[in-house]
Amino acid sequence: MTKQAIQTIHAPEAIGPYSQAIRVDHFLFLSGQIGINPETKKVVEGGVEPQTHQIVKYIKAILAKAGSDINRVVKVTVFLKDMSNFKLVNSIYAQNFSEPYPARSAVAVKELPLAVDIEIEAVAVI
Repeated sequence: MTKQAIQTIHAPEAIGPYSQAIRVDHFLFLSGQIGINPETKKVVEGGVEPQTHQIVKYIKAILAKAGSDINRVVKVTVFLKDMSNFKLVNSIYAQNFSEPYPARSAVAVKELPLAVDIEIEAVAVI
């Protein structure tokens, strides 16, 4: 097994002891991404919608750095602070992923880092 950390300046640096993503052979495991501005490290204002759009940009940037793309994502996990935002997040998700859609879980959580409204992690093939 070969394990390689993936890091791009086009997504926020890890705010703890973890990597943006880890490549293991032909799989890429992306850490949960949150909607923060990578320059200011402040939460993107406006709630779950702009945060979700920002997260998708980060996911795409990390995938590109690893030589993959959003069409090669096979599993997504969505963590929502408020499940009433599920329909809105689902519509943004559908704008960015295409059929066959990745396997996905969506769960409500009590809190997320930096009090964001959403966090998304993914697994992709390279």
